[in-house]
Amino acid sequence: MKAQLFVVAGCFALSLLGCNKTEKQPELNLTLSKEQLFDKVKGSWAGKTIGCTYGGPTEFRYVGTMIQDYIPIPWSKGEVKKWYDTAPGLYDDVYVDLTFVDVIDKYGSDAPADSFAMAFLRAGYPLDHANQIARYNLLNGLMPPACGHWKNNPHADCIDFQIEADFAGVMTPGMPNKAADICDRTGHIMSYGDGWYGGVFVAAMYSLAYVSNDINFIVGEALKTIPQESEFYKCITDVINWHKQYPNDWKQTWFEIEKKWGEEISCPDGIQVPFDIEAKMNSAYVALGLLYGEGDFFKTMDISTRAGQDSDCNPSTAAGILGTMLGYSNIPTCWTEALDPVVDTPFSHTTISLNKAYELSMKHALAEIEKNGGKTDGEMVTIAYQKPEPVRLEVSFEGLYLLSKETLNKSITAFDSLHYNGTALVLKGWLQGTAPEDYVAEVEIYLNDKLVDTSKMPKFFDHRKREIYFNYDLPKGDYTVKCKWINPVKGADIWMTDAILYTDQKVVHELPCQ
Repeated sequence: MKAQLFVVAGCFALSLLGCNKTEKQPELNLTLSKEQLFDKVKGSWAGKTIGCTYGGPTEFRYVGTMIQDYIPIPWSKGEVKKWYDTAPGLYDDVYVDLTFVDVIDKYGSDAPADSFAMAFLRAGYPLDHANQIARYNLLNGLMPPACGHWKNNPHADCIDFQIEADFAGVMTPGMPNKAADICDRTGHIMSYGDGWYGGVFVAAMYSLAYVSNDINFIVGEALKTIPQESEFYKCITDVINWHKQYPNDWKQTWFEIEKKWGEEISCPDGIQVPFDIEAKMNSAYVALGLLYGEGDFFKTMDISTRAGQDSDCNPSTAAGILGTMLGYSNIPTCWTEALDPVVDTPFSHTTISLNKAYELSMKHALAEIEKNGGKTDGEMVTIAYQKPEPVRLEVSFEGLYLLSKETLNKSITAFDSLHYNGTALVLKGWLQGTAPEDYVAEVEIYLNDKLVDTSKMPKFFDHRKREIYFNYDLPKGDYTVKCKWINPVKGADIWMTDAILYTDQKVVHELPCQ
């Protein structure tokens, strides 16, 4: 452990040497050599992979709390190879991105949403949250944008697209609006509203990192792609303002984020528990790392990790953006040397390695520069800068307020009924046991003794449905909920965990005793 801590400390010292000081009024660098452009492309994917690896041991182990300084985060030059060999699923931050990179390489950046969706569906990697519900929806014939819409996907505001949108910014140097256009067709496969904005914001930061060395400018300008009316915009604006108020204390800003934005009302797994996989909260931690990191690679990555929650994805994003700004050649060697053993090894369930990703994104970036008003002249590249413009306003779970979370913890065979007055509900649970892999459980859902849905729950893990039933579009009224498992098989069970109930106005809980 002491040796690992020494390596991290050494990386920190080296990274200080490459720190870029912020400029009050940054000048945009719109002319680069192809060598400089490639160095930034390479820095993006390298930084993303390093950041994901650094935060890997901490992912969702610290929820609703920061990782204190006295808790060591190990690092060695064999760290990336270890994860590649033993837990390649860690790199979901990268391999979903690369699915979209592959589509663009085959069909161009104007490929329709369906092309991205079908490639995403065919990929064999494991998924969760918004991604998994999107896959389930696609398997059942629901195409984008419907498969990512919040009325069809309880996880629409989750972090999923935020960690998969990097590619759109990497291939659009200085063109955040083009990045947003690509995000429109890819992000609505699995996300909507704040979930989509997380990806748009991240892609814009990558795009702007090509043309500015001022991290404050990059964060602030990227936020202009988000509608000011949105909760996402308000949250990141708060982070920017708290950074100005507490410029030397990231932990104070962390507390302010937690106090104001810590409540989760969408993702069923985060209701009334510290767990928070929602996009704006984790984007806040990305912005936290970038702003307080002040252009230092290790400091940026470390703060985004120590903020907790999705603490492999957030440093992955922050380090990828900073890697783009700095360029691969300015990332300290004690970090990049860990990539050397794997640069030609394809990421899980893809045919694309880091070296191949560098090559493809460079090719795509040059193509987008020329398609969008820029030019290449020999070894020099000129970018036609796009001033960020806001995308359209989308609001997920609009008009819904949490009424209660009812603990069930019983087999569906022991579930009699549930009574409530409200406007929406989610029944959480899963299929378990020893049924054949091709078995699909069918559950009839009754509201007030009327059959309203037959929920299909595949045993095959990659095709699973994450919730038994959800409906966000009920007229307000009294409901009795009943379930009937119509095709039970020996060795299988459907375990019900919670019922999450919503209404149309904020609920004020009175003290039981005053």
